[in-house]
Amino acid sequence: MFRYVAIALYNKQRMGKEAKEEIAGLRETLRRHEHLYYVLDSPQISDAEYDQLMNRLRELESQHPELVTADSPTQRVGGKPREGFVKVRHSAPMLSLDNALNEGELRDFDRRVRQLLGEAPYRYVAELKMDGLSMAAFYTRGTLRQAVTRGDGQVGEDVTENARTIRSLPLHISTPLRSWLGSEPRASASGFADIEVRGEVIMKRRAFERLNLERDQQGLSRFANPRNAAAGSIRVLEPQITAARRLDYYPYFLFVDGAPLHESHWEALEALAGLGFKVNPHRRLCADIEELVQFCRDWEARREELPYEIDGVVAKVDSITQQRELGWTAKAPRWAIAFKYAARQAETVVENIGVQVGRTGALTPVARLRPVEVGGVTVSRATLHNQDEIERLGLEIGDTVIIERSGDVIPKVVRVSGPGSPRTPFHMPAQCPVCGGKVVREEGEVASRCINTDCPARLKESILHFSSRGVMDIDGLGEALVEQLVDRGLVKSVVDIYSLTAEQLIELERMGRKSAEKLLANIVRSKQLPLPRVLAALGIRFVGERTALLLAEAFGSLSKIAEADLESLQSAEEVGPKVAESIHEFFREPQNRVLVEHLREAGLQFEYQQTRKKTGSLEGFTFVLTGTLPTLAREEAKARIEAAGGKVTGSVSKQTSYVVAGEAAGSKLEKAKSLGIAVIDERKLIEMIGF
Repeated sequence: MFRYVAIALYNKQRMGKEAKEEIAGLRETLRRHEHLYYVLDSPQISDAEYDQLMNRLRELESQHPELVTADSPTQRVGGKPREGFVKVRHSAPMLSLDNALNEGELRDFDRRVRQLLGEAPYRYVAELKMDGLSMAAFYTRGTLRQAVTRGDGQVGEDVTENARTIRSLPLHISTPLRSWLGSEPRASASGFADIEVRGEVIMKRRAFERLNLERDQQGLSRFANPRNAAAGSIRVLEPQITAARRLDYYPYFLFVDGAPLHESHWEALEALAGLGFKVNPHRRLCADIEELVQFCRDWEARREELPYEIDGVVAKVDSITQQRELGWTAKAPRWAIAFKYAARQAETVVENIGVQVGRTGALTPVARLRPVEVGGVTVSRATLHNQDEIERLGLEIGDTVIIERSGDVIPKVVRVSGPGSPRTPFHMPAQCPVCGGKVVREEGEVASRCINTDCPARLKESILHFSSRGVMDIDGLGEALVEQLVDRGLVKSVVDIYSLTAEQLIELERMGRKSAEKLLANIVRSKQLPLPRVLAALGIRFVGERTALLLAEAFGSLSKIAEADLESLQSAEEVGPKVAESIHEFFREPQNRVLVEHLREAGLQFEYQQTRKKTGSLEGFTFVLTGTLPTLAREEAKARIEAAGGKVTGSVSKQTSYVVAGEAAGSKLEKAKSLGIAVIDERKLIEMIGF
């Protein structure tokens, strides 16, 4: 008996050792391929091969949970939403930079540096000024420990769980510092010092455009620019949302045990690259002001080549000793400056106005211009945004206008500089110029939209929304595959997803039989998802996950929702006139009714079984948010209220229970006072919620 126990124990130990070795090897391999893909932009394996390695690692870690570590590639995305963000004081202030708005001011900065250094030789490091959000990342013994936003420069917010989802931010530094830094750091015997890396969280243009299209479909307001989108994405309460928004991290400072290790800022950037960080390659060590000015000029002309936004160049004195000698003012270092690019403008004539249909169905008027050169680029069109913008400008076809390029892919019209002769007014079409479907403009909205879900102009984005996580959750149906399916004519409507075959899929690039069968299984599985998912998947304006759930609870079936009149729709919880009109218009469009019927035939769930329990500390109360709250973002406050059973509306009425007012509260606050509605602050709201 003892012999059998000893043999079993030996086999268990041997298998455990083998698993530990395989797990270590898989982690190192996955980290290397993540670095190749997300940092060096030079992948060596396909997505499918990467997924196979990741799935094997997950399998082994599930079998040996005692071997799971926080820096494992499987642990990038946490599972539980946060309740808020903890305030953290920075180890040293994250100061902003003074600006130079033209070459003269940049040369003035150089003159001050030269005078303060007493004519000692110096040089500059020139880096592109990326338009994002500053964040500090802290590593202990090579493992990411904490990530903190800049905040007010003195105190930031702990966003560690969200930062972990950024693929270009290493979770683990596998090489000891002394191997890369060229000198003995103040560290433990392992060679791993406590390090702090400061850098910029950004969202690239393509990810920004996709995010705004998704928000259009969900009835949410658009982000104004990639910087706002990056800042909002790093502060959402669910790491899964941050992960889906494809942020990037570019470092620009390295501190070891609380202080710069190198004598040269340039050397610190090189060390960061050696440690596996995504240091921006577009940087230059400048011997004097002339080289710095030339670098600024070069990238002002080339900025549109970049996949992300920049708004200038940051110049820093390279020597750390000289940085200390130059010192700081109360607000900014004297050894660095941000050279800001000016918006580029030119004058031309609007020869015509066309209409472009976006992938969300939004119709955008586009000015067809007499070609003109702006910032080294020939421009022949400019966005006019919407009908209201055209009326605000007082623009008609034939007018002379000033156009501006300030980092946008499509320039915009700034103002009319002279009336045309003759002049022709423009009006938005009543039918979609692509599919002939009905064009509607909801009350209170500036955008006109084609409401045909299968309009070719919006089909790809409709499919991506339909299959996304939280909707129909068809894993594997990503952007690259959707592009192929639509371009090859295999999918002409979202319902065609349910007619795909393995033989069709394996003809596509990077799609083997096993991957095809897995995708088809996920498609079949999606048929069992409940009615709220199906309703949200239709892409009806203003109908997101919560509204879809409330509609399903109120009506019980998709058929009843489709046949409901405006009054009936508004009887559902949280469905006001604008949302009701959008739903009603959607189901009045013949193409959409055909789509819905085909989805029924495909076997999707059109009936709903009540499962939600309506309880919470705020049940029965209606809130309106106005102004800027001290610690909670608007969406975060709304999510907390709704999680506690409350309702959030956009306007104050007699049915409003409380108005939550922050800094710079406007007309909603005044209306609340006139109606005698209770006004509370953020602290009182949190007390009422109970967490």
